[in-house]
Amino acid sequence: MHTVDLIGKRALVTGSSRGLGRSYALHLAQAGADVIIHDVDERAAAEFGEAPSGPAVAEEIRTLGRRSTFIAADLTDPAQAERLVQQALATLGRLDILVNNAGGDIGCRTPRPDPNDALDIDPDDIRCVLERNLLTTMYTCKYAGLHMRDQRSGKIINVGSVAGHLPVHSGIIYAAAKSAVAHYTRCLAEQLRPYDVNVNCIAPAPTSTGRFLATRVVTDQQGLSRLQQVAQPEDMAQIVLFLVGPQADFLTGETIVCWAG
Repeated sequence: MHTVDLIGKRALVTGSSRGLGRSYALHLAQAGADVIIHDVDERAAAEFGEAPSGPAVAEEIRTLGRRSTFIAADLTDPAQAERLVQQALATLGRLDILVNNAGGDIGCRTPRPDPNDALDIDPDDIRCVLERNLLTTMYTCKYAGLHMRDQRSGKIINVGSVAGHLPVHSGIIYAAAKSAVAHYTRCLAEQLRPYDVNVNCIAPAPTSTGRFLATRVVTDQQGLSRLQQVAQPEDMAQIVLFLVGPQADFLTGETIVCWAG
């Protein structure tokens, strides 16, 4: 069985103090990578009880024998996105892997927009959801991509959602933003193809994280097949490991949609 060996690789995972991002970061570190942990602030990790703090997650990485530190940044601000990348480079010396995980169907003032459709949604929530999912990805790709273009190597994994590939009745703006992430991935992959930088996207299934369980009603999973159940973070992390590993060296511009009903 092939295993992913990331010894010597250096990674930045955005939104990684909790949820899927934390799982991605821990799996990268377990495979050998040094990993920068990021979130909007140190306290974000504790919002849904998934970790005590951002720095505590970085300490988890260090106990695995890898280099890690926590960096706070609001990635809706391009200046802070640039600073995050520069601080990551100053800490690790280079970036081989970027996982753009930061985002979510998050309202400006509520855990999710309410209402959360296309017509009755508050305009502020439209802006917030687009900023947190599409613009954050674009800003971080811009600054990390410049570095990877110069070094002529790297792997960028953008995180979309299965919602971006299905018609939905709730979370329409979120779904549209994630659909845009998939197409942005295809286009950025073409721009970076001459520089041996791979750009791919994962569109996760509904996954059992603290935020997901706190903001959604999960139906009884008993009697469902494995592929019908709400996913576990481990399931999505294994796909990210594939995308950053050598078996995906000739894959670029693609989106892996993990569940389609």
